[in-house]
Amino acid sequence: MPTDDGPDWRGEAVHGRRGERFLYLTWGDVSDGEWGMFRRAKLMVDDIDAALVSVADKDADRVLVARVHLTDNFGCPRCARVRAPAIEWSVE
Repeated sequence: MPTDDGPDWRGEAVHGRRGERFLYLTWGDVSDGEWGMFRRAKLMVDDIDAALVSVADKDADRVLVARVHLTDNFGCPRCARVRAPAIEWSVE
C-alpha cells in the first residue's frame, strides 16, 4: 500500500509494526508426519528498495523475488532478521 513516505506492507502473511514489517520464513520437520517448527527467520520487507517496489507495482506481469542465503556462517538454517547481504531482492 503506497504512502507518502514509501510502501506500507499489508496482508495475512505480513507481521510487525509499520516501518518494521516482515515475512516469516519457517523451518520445520515433518519426519513423523506432523509439522514441527524448529526455527524461523524474518524477511524484512521494509528493506526492499523503493525503486524495485515501484517497478513491480507498475507491471502486473512482474513480481518481487527474494533470494535468501539459507544457511548462516555456521552452516545452520538462517534465523532471526535477514538483511543484505544474506537476502537479495529483485523484480522478475
